[in-house]
Amino acid sequence: MNLKVFDRLESEVRGYIRSFPTLFHKARGSKLFDEEGNVYIDFFSGAGTLNYGHNNPVIKQDMLDYLEADGIIHGLDMATKAKKELLEALDRIILKPRGLSYKVQFPGPTGTNAVEAALKLARQIKGRSTVVSFTRGFHGVTGGALATTANAKYRDAAGVSLSNTAFMPYDGYFGDGVDTTEYLERMVADRSSGIDHPAAVIVETVQGEGGINVASTTWLRALEQVCRRNDMLLIVDDIQMGCGRTGSFFSFEESGISPDIITLSKSISGIGLPMALVLMKPELDVWSPGAHNGTFRGNNLAFVTARAALMHFWSDDAFRQSVRRKGVVMRNWLEHIAADYPEGKFTVRGCGMVQGLAAADAALAAKIAARCFEQGLVIETSGADDVLKLLPALTIDERLLCKGLDIIEESVAHVLSVQRVQGTDRKVKYINFRAAR
Repeated sequence: MNLKVFDRLESEVRGYIRSFPTLFHKARGSKLFDEEGNVYIDFFSGAGTLNYGHNNPVIKQDMLDYLEADGIIHGLDMATKAKKELLEALDRIILKPRGLSYKVQFPGPTGTNAVEAALKLARQIKGRSTVVSFTRGFHGVTGGALATTANAKYRDAAGVSLSNTAFMPYDGYFGDGVDTTEYLERMVADRSSGIDHPAAVIVETVQGEGGINVASTTWLRALEQVCRRNDMLLIVDDIQMGCGRTGSFFSFEESGISPDIITLSKSISGIGLPMALVLMKPELDVWSPGAHNGTFRGNNLAFVTARAALMHFWSDDAFRQSVRRKGVVMRNWLEHIAADYPEGKFTVRGCGMVQGLAAADAALAAKIAARCFEQGLVIETSGADDVLKLLPALTIDERLLCKGLDIIEESVAHVLSVQRVQGTDRKVKYINFRAAR
């Protein structure tokens, strides 16, 4: 397989090609096919962009019909039928059933664009520049978003000073039993702490890139109250964990909190097309016309596919239930690996269909991921590269899900040079999965 053209012509900044060194040719559902005909199970899903799998047939058909009818592709922020129908579907299917009232902004079409718009809006509303972010958080790699991103690998590449952000410890950062919201409130309330009064707090309910760190419901509720008592807006970054990844459309639903601003991207388009949204409480919509714009904020083709995804998957509760059921299977299988292969000193973290197998060190996790790829499973690491990060499509076939989990277990045993624990083959696990239904 010849990948020399990428070495010769593409920038050294390319990353995933190094982890998955093959020439992918096509994709369907939860399978990727390379040019030589090799088949890979996808536990990566475009870093969370493909919650409904590759080329989902229902969504794809709506897209093809729209193209065939000469539908508008590029519309800036003009009124189009595609945008109208998406807004109506979002309100009817997602917002109203959850008792939510938000205005919708279409920023540029990527997650970092949504974060930039949210931060800009919060600062404009409050007239203050500081924003609170959290240890191990990831919010994008453009200027303002990068300033709220914790990982040194991304920050070191900025080339400029990253300012106007105060980092605070995320839930669990100091271990169990330490409420880090108390520390945050003390620092914010104390006018001699050295922190300028923040305009907002930006948080992920589950830190994906940070290593699958899950904030507790108690912590999220306490964080919201800190924001209310101290006149700070609460921004929930749901770019990777929204659109069903945790088992509900928004990742914060079970906590009962009411974010002032929500950012969405990745899987909101339903099929991998670039698209992002900023949801804001109506009273916060203080933008003047054109105050925040972007040439590609009107990706009408993505509006069509986004509406199709909402209509097909979220009109009733069946899809949500299937996600939660598969999430339990993933969790149980990883817990089994952690218990039966103590040599790896594994721990398990996550919720819904985002799960992580944290290894003793980054080298071990990298070897397991590489072995998985050799065996036909595409999977990445996160955190300090010490967490095997499972992000299969929410629509993945149950048998294929179990096959992917089986590859992970085989890879763990292979890398640790231990014998595969008997009685844990895929068929046994699948029977248990069916019984659990």
